[in-house]
Amino acid sequence: MFASCFREKRIDSVQKMTFLWFFLGFLPLVAPTCPPPCRCAANIIDCSSKDLTEETIPTSFSSSTVQLYLTNNYLTSIPNGVFDNLKDLQMVYLWGNPWECDCDILYLRTWLQWQQNRTLYRNVMCSSPPHLQGRIISYLSEDEIIATCQSWYCSMAFITQICLFIFILVQAILLFSIICYLRRFRRLAKVAWRANTELYEDVSQWPISHHH
Repeated sequence: MFASCFREKRIDSVQKMTFLWFFLGFLPLVAPTCPPPCRCAANIIDCSSKDLTEETIPTSFSSSTVQLYLTNNYLTSIPNGVFDNLKDLQMVYLWGNPWECDCDILYLRTWLQWQQNRTLYRNVMCSSPPHLQGRIISYLSEDEIIATCQSWYCSMAFITQICLFIFILVQAILLFSIICYLRRFRRLAKVAWRANTELYEDVSQWPISHHH
């Protein structure tokens, strides 16, 4: 009787463990988290109107994300790799951002060109630079973007050259000031030496009085 009771308890424990593993099998191994400051519901992530910039945009979204809203923020570009792991992603809403079509826009432009529904992104346009303002990002050529990169590089090189010239000029002025100061000090030293010599000669010519 004791053995029969023990077997029943063991069978009951096995059944409970089997049911628990069966139940856990329907749960995701890691519960997806909603990146702040976004709002999440099912496989939709809403980050619209959150004052996001390229520095504050979340860099990690759930891989099961189907729709992603990034509208009405202050995004000028998308950091490299943000969309790469979103295999189920069907649509990203990007309008209402001041996209800056320079070197940093290359990732977003390449991602858009790989989308089968590229026509749905016709409202994603450049806000700057002026000669590309209003252009659809997905239709930009690589040469047009690289040209803005070269212009930026040339401007930085020109500014660097100006700063280097100013630095050299300041160094030259300081060196000239030091040389002038040394020459003046040398002249003052000569005058002081001459005056000291003359004073010594005058003192040596004074009559020596003897006290008896």
